[in-house]
Amino acid sequence: MKLPRFHLLALLALSLSSAAYAGKLPRPDHVVVVIEENRGYSQIMNMRNSNSYINALARRGALFAQSYGVAYPSQPNYLALFSGSTQGITRNSCPHTFDSGNLASSLLGAGLSFASFSESLPATGDLICASGAYQRKHNPVANWQGASLPAEMNRRFADFPKEFSSLPTVSFVIPDQNNNMHDGNFETADEWLKKHIDPYVDWAMKHNSLLILTWDEDDGRDDNRIVTILVGQMVKTGSSDQRINHYSVLRTLLDFYDLPVIGAISNAEAIRGIWKIRQ
Repeated sequence: MKLPRFHLLALLALSLSSAAYAGKLPRPDHVVVVIEENRGYSQIMNMRNSNSYINALARRGALFAQSYGVAYPSQPNYLALFSGSTQGITRNSCPHTFDSGNLASSLLGAGLSFASFSESLPATGDLICASGAYQRKHNPVANWQGASLPAEMNRRFADFPKEFSSLPTVSFVIPDQNNNMHDGNFETADEWLKKHIDPYVDWAMKHNSLLILTWDEDDGRDDNRIVTILVGQMVKTGSSDQRINHYSVLRTLLDFYDLPVIGAISNAEAIRGIWKIRQ
């Protein structure tokens, strides 16, 4: 049966509206990105760890079954997640200074805010390459400090706000070598996350905010397949097979706030299909 013209137009409008709605992203008030180290997907999401805090967190939010690092070793992945480029770095070398566009400068340019909170960083703005369990190679904001970013963005985790409403728009949280699975074990890192990050997660579920928990790379045995988990008030629970990497996560962060693409992320797709969007 041939439909009247106005019915066809109505169906087309509905189809276009549904497609636009499906592609829409939320605008979180706050996003906290926590980066762990050197564990593949199969090492984290297995029966042995089924009672862990990390696995409970995955059940509480969206778990990406096809999430990947972009390089080896650690440092290029942090640079990619922060700036949309590995900056030509192929080693865990230090120091480096860059002046290209990045997540923090993009947020600042739009009147928004950013800070990186690194555990065991000696002092705000410290540019030391290593101090105890702190490693600058895992703290990308330090490589732009002075060239284009203020020192106060490079902060200690001890300064992470207890009043979460005072957090920047986007924050990176960098556990130190003892608590990020690099030198310490899974159980230590899992307990650290439960103690230090779970209070924020509980708050985020009621305050239009988001946690992104991800890893820099695997241990070299899982094709650089890593765990990425998103938890927040705007996230549907479940598993996603969308293939993502660090560029996808950065693209999502920029798209949340309608910021221009930077670096290599013009070819990256933002995270889709997991959002609860109010119409």
